[in-house]
Amino acid sequence: MAPAVVTDSIACLPREVVERYAIRIVPVNVLFEGRVYREWVDLTPSLAYEMLKKNPEAFATSPPSPQEFLEAFREVGQRSREILCITISSRLSTLYNMAAVASQMLEKELPGIKIEVVDSQTAAGGHGLIAWLMAQRGERGASLPEMVRMAEEMKEGVHVFVALETLRHVYRTGRIPKVASTLGSLLPVKPMLSIREGLVHFLGVARTKEKALKRFLDLMEERVGQGPAWAIISHAACPEEAERFRGMVISRFHGVEAHISEFSPIMGYATGPGTLALAFYSERA
Repeated sequence: MAPAVVTDSIACLPREVVERYAIRIVPVNVLFEGRVYREWVDLTPSLAYEMLKKNPEAFATSPPSPQEFLEAFREVGQRSREILCITISSRLSTLYNMAAVASQMLEKELPGIKIEVVDSQTAAGGHGLIAWLMAQRGERGASLPEMVRMAEEMKEGVHVFVALETLRHVYRTGRIPKVASTLGSLLPVKPMLSIREGLVHFLGVARTKEKALKRFLDLMEERVGQGPAWAIISHAACPEEAERFRGMVISRFHGVEAHISEFSPIMGYATGPGTLALAFYSERA
């Protein structure tokens, strides 16, 4: 049996990929008006964005606990004696630590199971890509040690670019003051971010969303040329824009496999509706 792959819902994995490779998703918890929801279990990202729009002050998120990771590991352990867990960057979230604690608990509980937890050093579709391709490699016969090695090597080749509608929501991350994000939102530009070396970085601004996406395509071409690549396009409540952008990616790059997913609410909470993200990987990148 191929090693089982586990990741968190912040990975923004498309449902068709999750189902095709039986990837176990550990959901992020969303707290709204006194109730706890689990993303993709009893709450879709679309509904979460409606909640955020309705009452942003009553909306909050919290990471899965070690117990929730343990439950996921137990579940997949029934079909595979080897487990690979890919998490969001430990520099952005505590999820890696939660998963690592759960893996130690599982090894004591079920000594026959081998489990590895890998810090992706990226986020959103970035670590989603790693989980996706590792599940694919496992299906093709890769062993758990080989998958861990490949996942570590992939980190350098995964790129994530994010286009925001506004800076207005970014203060929620605690990284910039509210007054700065408010002033920034008054400028007629679209902020661009990148995720690398485990952290979010300011990439620059574009006058329009279209120009921001064109910039992402240029950056992608610099890194992958026209060779085969894998991509995840994530959106926060703007599916039509995501579909158009996917068409741009497919028409520009030969042999690219591109999927659309909804941006996890824990990311969308900090970036706001209208956000579009491009994550891609190529062995050349």
